[in-house]
Amino acid sequence: MRRCKHADFAIVNGGSHHPRRSDVHRAAPLGHRERELPPCHTRCEDRTTDGSRVDAEEREQARARARQETDHLTAEGVRGAALTWVDNAGLVRVKAVPTTRLPQAASRGVGMSPVFDVYLVDDSMTTSPHVGGPDGDLRLFPDLERLTVLAAQPGWAWAPVDRYDQQGRAHPVCQRLFARRMVERARERGLEPRMGFETEWVVAHAGGPEPAPERASVPGPRRGAVGEPGAEPRYAGTGPAYGMARVVELSDYLAGVLDALHAQRIDVLQVHPEYAPGQFEVSVAPADPVGAADLAVLVRETIRAVSARHGLAASFAPAVEVGSVGNGGHLHLSLWQEGRNLCRGGDGPYGMTAVCAAFLAGVLRELPALLAIGAPSPASYLRLEPSRWAGVFQCWGLENREAALRFVTGAPDDPGAANAEVKCFDAAANPYLVVGAVIAAGLAGVDAGLSLPAPVAGDPAQAGTEARLPTSLAEALDCFERSAVLREALGEPLFTSVAAVRRAEVALLEGATPEEIVSATRWRY
Repeated sequence: MRRCKHADFAIVNGGSHHPRRSDVHRAAPLGHRERELPPCHTRCEDRTTDGSRVDAEEREQARARARQETDHLTAEGVRGAALTWVDNAGLVRVKAVPTTRLPQAASRGVGMSPVFDVYLVDDSMTTSPHVGGPDGDLRLFPDLERLTVLAAQPGWAWAPVDRYDQQGRAHPVCQRLFARRMVERARERGLEPRMGFETEWVVAHAGGPEPAPERASVPGPRRGAVGEPGAEPRYAGTGPAYGMARVVELSDYLAGVLDALHAQRIDVLQVHPEYAPGQFEVSVAPADPVGAADLAVLVRETIRAVSARHGLAASFAPAVEVGSVGNGGHLHLSLWQEGRNLCRGGDGPYGMTAVCAAFLAGVLRELPALLAIGAPSPASYLRLEPSRWAGVFQCWGLENREAALRFVTGAPDDPGAANAEVKCFDAAANPYLVVGAVIAAGLAGVDAGLSLPAPVAGDPAQAGTEARLPTSLAEALDCFERSAVLREALGEPLFTSVAAVRRAEVALLEGATPEEIVSATRWRY
């Protein structure tokens, strides 16, 4: 194993919203600014623990709650519930049950194999020391607090799941339970992180003379080398970057996206055309970290469903075309304590408190390793190019879009708006791994009393003085495997399964051209 060349980066040592309905889904998101929590938020927060075990009493309570929800769902014409988890390759996997079976699913779980923890982006499998064989079974328990009627998929509801073994013990490779554990770890220190993802996607015409996008997965043998290219995108929006012309072209489509998100009580902050052809971005209000990850999944799948209803295909892949800017999955975060935003009102850099500065210093220190989680695909590194606002240098700065960690003070009269943005992540990432790993890195900075280095202004590529983040997945994986912070936080089973999937995907696309990498991943995300 090569030594991570980023290990010596200098950091100075110094000192939920839950998208649900009150009768299945009716709540508004919680932003970075302090707001009064709606009743359902209080109940959900009281319920959020590390989820280490499901006992008999909890099962019976879940069954009773699910019976009530089933009545509401049936009255609304919902016939099935999609129960999703996100694997280590960043793909959303699903088991679905008829609405009438929701009480059984909530109390007994839905069976699945642990082998999904070592699935690759092309649906082939690898192995790890703790998971990957044919033995064993897990139970998927839907989080009824997040149960949502899907506006763009009539007849369907959705809920994320936590994964347990047959005895009701937490599955050590469940990424969502990992995120919950890290939230609890922060809470034990009196800290409340709030997070929100930006979602970027490219929309193209489905079908036509090219192969259908949904069939354009990794070409050739599933366990072999890359072969024929997949479907090339025919962009649905040809107007200029950030241009109103693109909104005019796709007015009905974008209205459909907004309508569906609004119907699901998702608080959209803004939507706009992005830089690349056919590219858009939507931002939603921040939430508790697990809720933010849930929202990232729900927003993406809602956009995918609306696109299909309009005869379009959406790609969230890091790179959709070689040489063009890709799709990011930027993470915004703020740190709160007793209703106060610690990103504002202190005597640290740009008004942040010492605790906030230490948290961000911890994130900055671990960024080379975090890249294996937040930029997990070989295609991610086609996006991570200097001078493209992708944040490829291990530095931070005030509202600097070229820094990997961008600090935003917000308007002077809105102290709750101050937050930091991690720019080097993309939507190939498992959002539960992202939020959990970022919290772990930040708390390690707080525990060590780290201080931020000097901020960077301007384009670091022009100055040539800042450390470059890993330029390949293999390099990021080296840093990940040497991170004591992430190994301890994830635990050995989850840590080694993530590393195994990354290593296998490096091998899968080893020697492939950029065009082949893009073709292999364009329609998988």
